[in-house]
Amino acid sequence: MPVMWKIAIIDDDASERLVLRGFIEDAGHVVAAEAADGARAVDICRANAPDLMILDVRMPGMDGIEAIREINGVCPTACILLTASEDEATIRRSVEAGAMAYLVKPVRGAELLAAIELAVARFNEFKLLRKENNEMKAAIQTRKKVEKAKGLLMEREGLSENEAFVRIRKISMDKRKGMAEVADVIIMALEGGGK
Repeated sequence: MPVMWKIAIIDDDASERLVLRGFIEDAGHVVAAEAADGARAVDICRANAPDLMILDVRMPGMDGIEAIREINGVCPTACILLTASEDEATIRRSVEAGAMAYLVKPVRGAELLAAIELAVARFNEFKLLRKENNEMKAAIQTRKKVEKAKGLLMEREGLSENEAFVRIRKISMDKRKGMAEVADVIIMALEGGGK
């Protein structure tokens, strides 16, 4: 059974929105919201949490590229940009803003459906990479704190590196606190006590 995505359509051309809606609904997806300008796109993203947003590049007020940049700042979402032209500057701006796919009008149904699958898959990969990156950063921070706490324990209490680590781990387990949290307390206590 194919996956059903919630999709928002942002285009100032009502007839273009109607065509896109037809392609999307015929493929079994749901149109979660529609709007005619980029500023509304950001509101729709916050209120409807769509899986994907399809935005026209040229719209009154905030264009599609500016909207994607803002969306990725407040509620990151997979986005496809539609444009009537494929000039290099527009493509570069689209990529920099975080568009996951880019289609030139007039859009054909099969082309749109392939872009939807690609954009959602790329966005999910991006989210996974960002999560893994954040976890690695947290692990590195924890390691730095534990290393500092071990160093202080070794210096102030004459422990070996292994003894210092075992002490931190034991406190962590006894108190049911993370190693980073225990290391923070040790650092505060020993650095503060040494002054």
